[in-house]
Amino acid sequence: MSLKSPDQKNGHIVLPGERLGVIEEFIPDSGTYVKDSVIYSKIVGHALMDLLNKRVSVYPLINSAVTPKVGTIVLGQVGNAQSDNALVRIFKVGNKKISGVFGGILHISDVSDRYINSMNEVCKSGDIIRAKVISEKNQVFHLTTQDRNLGVLYGFCSRCSTVMNLDRYEVRCPKCGSIEKRKTTIDYGAEPL
Repeated sequence: MSLKSPDQKNGHIVLPGERLGVIEEFIPDSGTYVKDSVIYSKIVGHALMDLLNKRVSVYPLINSAVTPKVGTIVLGQVGNAQSDNALVRIFKVGNKKISGVFGGILHISDVSDRYINSMNEVCKSGDIIRAKVISEKNQVFHLTTQDRNLGVLYGFCSRCSTVMNLDRYEVRCPKCGSIEKRKTTIDYGAEPL
């Protein structure tokens, strides 16, 4: 198998994870990421090797391709909540649903301004949360809920999986009566999914 040289990839369609060059020969630009000094494509798109300015970028194949970026608000579903972090499957960026799977992580230190004992006080598996992307270090989207409009949008009862109702600072299950803690948004239950 022969590797294509960077100028052979220029203008061609590349896939996520496809090698585009090394940082010694190119400056990575939009649509790329670097791992161990190697530049890779972050998205499906056309590779653009700017040989004059020594830049490499990938332009989306589909203009409507939406990916989370630092500073964007995302919606996601909590997959696994541990004591100090929660893994989140991001399914919406702003008001646009995304195709593909993006994973995020919400660390306990990025949840609230006040001290939090455990992620069980914040969210539970299955909950739908609204968060802000604060970093995409190591190809993982790091999230925060440190704002009144960020947090759990829909909480699901850990006993019977029913959507819970907001009851002041807690959520209450209308079916089994269970009361649980969550870090809810100011508009809990109002945003359509």
